[in-house]
Amino acid sequence: MKVLLKQDVDNLGYAGEVYKVAPGYGRNYLIPQGLAVKASPNTLKQAEAWRKRAEARRAEIHAEYKALAAKIEEVTLTFIARAGETGKLYGSITTAQIADDLNAALGTEIDRRKVGFEQLRQLGEHKVPVRLSAEFQPEFSVVIESEDMPATAAPVVEVEVEESEATEATTEEEPTPEAE
Repeated sequence: MKVLLKQDVDNLGYAGEVYKVAPGYGRNYLIPQGLAVKASPNTLKQAEAWRKRAEARRAEIHAEYKALAAKIEEVTLTFIARAGETGKLYGSITTAQIADDLNAALGTEIDRRKVGFEQLRQLGEHKVPVRLSAEFQPEFSVVIESEDMPATAAPVVEVEVEESEATEATTEEEPTPEAE
């Protein structure tokens, strides 16, 4: 069966193009979903208009995905979990948890099935991919820390800030006694 696609269909093709598909796939899925129409001379005349509309839509999506991919690559999520002495977690950090935190951090609605491939079961830093499209698959960092270990990054930053504040305070106090 030959069909003319009205919209882009993943794993098949782009709008405005004619494809030969299995009759059941065309009759039972593509045509009822409004993704395609049966190819005929009259519908082929409409193909150019659908193709132009689809190209404009693909350009918009491309720009959106490019901006979103840049934001995703900057994200670092931190999870606290119970772990054994070897660094293996007593449970796991699921892709659903990662997707929920990523969506909260970015303010987006990325489908959890497009985030990562498997659950994380080990302490440390992991790179997790996000499959936005075939062209855009950015990765972001997920850090898993143990409940038992104190977080090292946060206190170090606080200590540095306190030291710099103490240095500023002493420099401010020193000119005052000299002036008197």
